[in-house]
Amino acid sequence: MSTARQAPAIHALPVKDTSPSKHVEPTNASQLPVRAGEDPWTEAELAEVIEILEADIVRFRDQLATSTAELVGLLRDGTEGAGRDPADVGSANFERDAEMSLANNAREMLDQSKLALRHIELATYGSCDNCGQPIGKGRLQAFPRATLCVKCKQREERR
Repeated sequence: MSTARQAPAIHALPVKDTSPSKHVEPTNASQLPVRAGEDPWTEAELAEVIEILEADIVRFRDQLATSTAELVGLLRDGTEGAGRDPADVGSANFERDAEMSLANNAREMLDQSKLALRHIELATYGSCDNCGQPIGKGRLQAFPRATLCVKCKQREERR
């Protein structure tokens, strides 16, 4: 009898809806966690990350609206014509599934961007949601939505 391994608890913060017109003011940037050997965050570096995240929110909202509109059209068209060719039905199903995947991805990225801004507001930006250790300033500058340190992310991907 094998025992199943239990996934670690992830301590994520609730996502607060941030409208594109609401600008997140950084807390004290120098107090955000950094890895050993890294320079503390500067106000300019954090402002740049906030700007990227806010632009991402606008972009992902637009993508989500476009995908939703496409899905409505595909679902409406999919119910018409009872005698449709099976190849057409299969093609329509493929398009619908692809559009649903795009919408889900945009929704997930939107939520991740909002969560990152929430972390900045609470001055917890840069702490791993899993282990609490610093994520690393370089990683966050490359991927501002990161919520896990490299070690925890690698562990998560191996599962």
